[in-house]
Amino acid sequence: MSRSPLAVRQSVMGAARFAPNSLVLPQPSRTLTTSPIVRALPWARNVKTVHMSEPQDLKNLNHVRMDRPISPELSIYQPQLTWYSSIFNRITGVGMSVLLYGYCMSYAVLPFTGYGELLSSVNVIQFFHELPVWAKLLVKAPLAATFSFHTFNGMRHLSWDSGYFLDLKTSYMAGYTVIGASILATVGLCML
Repeated sequence: MSRSPLAVRQSVMGAARFAPNSLVLPQPSRTLTTSPIVRALPWARNVKTVHMSEPQDLKNLNHVRMDRPISPELSIYQPQLTWYSSIFNRITGVGMSVLLYGYCMSYAVLPFTGYGELLSSVNVIQFFHELPVWAKLLVKAPLAATFSFHTFNGMRHLSWDSGYFLDLKTSYMAGYTVIGASILATVGLCML
C-alpha cells in the first residue's frame, strides 16, 4: 500500500524534528498522478501540461487570482431594499456614535483646557436660539433623519430576531414602513 506524498512528507518532517541534522527532506513531486479511470476519459487523454518552476507557478497562480471577481460581485446582483437599509443602519449608527462620543469627550476635556463654558448647556441653548431658522433646520434635519431611521430600522431588526417579517413580501413591507415612519418622524422632529 502506497502512502500519499503529503503523508510521507509529514512523517519525514516529524522524524526531522527529532534528528534535524541527520535527515534530508525530499522535494515534493510536481507530477500529476491520476487513476486509470480518469486517464480513460476522452477529455483527459490529450491533456498538455507545461513544466513550471515553483516561482513561475506562484506567479501564474497570483495572476489567475487577480483576474477573479471580488466576492460578492456586486455588479451581477440586483440592488435590494434590505441591502440599503442594512448599509444605512450601520452608517447612521456609526455617525451617531461618533457625534455622541465626540461631544461627551469634548464636554469632559474642555474644562481642563480653559474652555469649560463653551459646551455648557446654557451656552449651547443660547447658541442654537440665536441661529436663523434655515441654519437650525440644517443641523436638526440630518440629526433627526439619522436618529429616526436608525431607531425604526432597529425595531425592524428586533422583529426579525423575534421571527417576524422574514418572508420577502413582509420584509419589503416592513422596509417601506421604516422609510415612511422615518420621514414622518424627521418632519415631526424638525418642527419642534
